[in-house]
Formats: sequence, structure tokens, C-alpha cells
Amino acid sequence: MEYEDHAYTSTTYDKVNPVEFTYKMSSKETEDFVKLRISNIFLFSGRRNTSMWAWRAILKHMGLQHKMTHSQASKKWENMKKRYKELKSPPEGVKVFPETWPHFTLMDDAMEGRLEGSAPILKVFPSDKDNSDFLPISKPKKRRVSMAISSPTALVAGGPEIEVLLNGDGEVGEETVQEGSLEIDRIMQEVEDEKSTMDSERQAMEREKRVMDRERLVLQRERAVLDREIAALDRDRASLERERAMIEREKSVMERERAMVEKDRDAVSRERLALEREKARLGRLSASKERLEEVTEDSSKVKDSDIVERKERFLNLFEKLIENF
Repeated sequence: MEYEDHAYTSTTYDKVNPVEFTYKMSSKETEDFVKLRISNIFLFSGRRNTSMWAWRAILKHMGLQHKMTHSQASKKWENMKKRYKELKSPPEGVKVFPETWPHFTLMDDAMEGRLEGSAPILKVFPSDKDNSDFLPISKPKKRRVSMAISSPTALVAGGPEIEVLLNGDGEVGEETVQEGSLEIDRIMQEVEDEKSTMDSERQAMEREKRVMDRERLVLQRERAVLDREIAALDRDRASLERERAMIEREKSVMERERAMVEKDRDAVSRERLALEREKARLGRLSASKERLEEVTEDSSKVKDSDIVERKERFLNLFEKLIENF
């Protein structure tokens, strides 16, 4: 084997078979393919070989088990998801036209969970080892990988070539590598989906927290307003109590004044009765006196009459004052 003058790794490959033929689905088959994949997502649990048996169940249900392998079905699904993501969330500054892809709406419904339950639930039988019902997988030729490590010390000393053989027998199966790669891609996709779900939930929780904070601030402001209104009501209640006490005191004073007025009215009535009796007595005296004493009697009568009239006027005025009060 020819060496180069610096450390390097050289790899030699045998010829491999041409790429196997891939069946092209119709629009209706593609729609059923997507619906079955979403409705039977529980079959893709991530355990060993579950993806293979799940895809085989889907292909057999569609009648495509003799036209496609499970690897081709898995690859088609991954390609459809990849194209959907490129159209759904393009890089910033890149303009895309999702309507140009006829399956964009179908994949959008699938990724948003609107196709769950839109297809029958399938059952798989991993214990069945009979592969005659399925399209055989073409096994490409194995490739031999040899790794030669050269170093300046080995070149000078004429050291031997170091050859590293993979898988213990020097052969690597492309189908195994492809299966492992698809399984890793699927796991990574599930991790990304879970991360996206967690991010969405976290954003929703943050939005709810912001809403709750705003509502709490509104409640605090409303509580402060209510506290001020309660304080104002307490002040008004205290003022009303003071006014009620003043009214009670004024009412008591008025009751006492009313009692005094009643007493005065009774006294006036008694005075009027006494005055009437006095007037009657004076009339009788004036009638019984003799003519001779007319001058003297007249003068005394005038004096008594003046006194009576003044008392009567005083009583009338006092009654008017009481009535007006």
C-alpha cells in the first residue's frame, strides 16, 4: 500500500449496488399514509424494531407491502416532515410558498394533531418471523474499511501498516447503518418535539403568570379603593351619629320648652278666668253704687277698668306669642 508523507487516514470501498427503486404514492395513498402514521403513533415507541413492525403494519393495511420496504416508508415520512418544517418555519429573510406543495395542508393538520383518530388503529405481530408477505430488502454488498496510519516514526523505522476492521469481521451493513440513523433521527425528532411542547407550555405558563400578575394588581387597586370607601363610610357614620345625638339633645330641649309653654298656657287660662271673674265683680259693684257717689265711683272705676284692659291686652299678646312659637 502506498504511503503519503504525512499522517492521514485512507479508506477504500468496494462497489455497492445501485439505489433501489422507490414506489411513488398517489395523492390518496399519501393522505392515507399520513393519517395512518398519526393515528398509530403509539406503535412507534422507540424500542428495538418497533418502527419496522409499525411501518410494515401500515404498508400491509394500504396494500403496499410488495411495493415499498419499511425503510422506504420511514424515509418518505422523514422527508415529508423535513419539507413541512422548511415551509412552515423558513429561515429569517427567506420567502416560501407553502401552497406550491400539495401536501402542506395535510402535514399541517397532522403536525397540529387534527388527524388523530382519522384512520384505523392497527395491530402488529413482532413474533411473526415470516417475511414472505413483504417486499424483500435488497442487501447491498458489504464494504471493507481499512485504516492505515502513517507517522514520521513509522516511515523512518519501516513499521508495519495498522489495519482496523469494523464489526469484528471487517464488514458493515448499510441497512443496519441506515436503520440506526433513522432511529436516531426519530429519537432526535421526538426530543425536539418534546422540547417544543415544553417551550410552548412554558410560554403559556408565563403568559398566564403575566395575566395573573395584572389581575392581582387590579385586585390590589380595587381593594385600596374599597378601603378608602369603607373609611369614608365610617367617617359618614360617625358624623351621622354625632348629628343624631345633637338632634336628640335638641328634641329634649324642645320637649322641655313645650312643657314650659303648656304651663304658661295653663297659667294664662287661669289668669283669664280670674280676669273674667274680676270684670263680673266690678260690674256688679258699679251697678249697686249710689248716684251720689257717682263721681268718686267713676274715677275708681276708670282706674280699675284701665287695669283690667291692660291685663287683657297683655294676655292676648302672650297667647299670640305662644301660638307663633
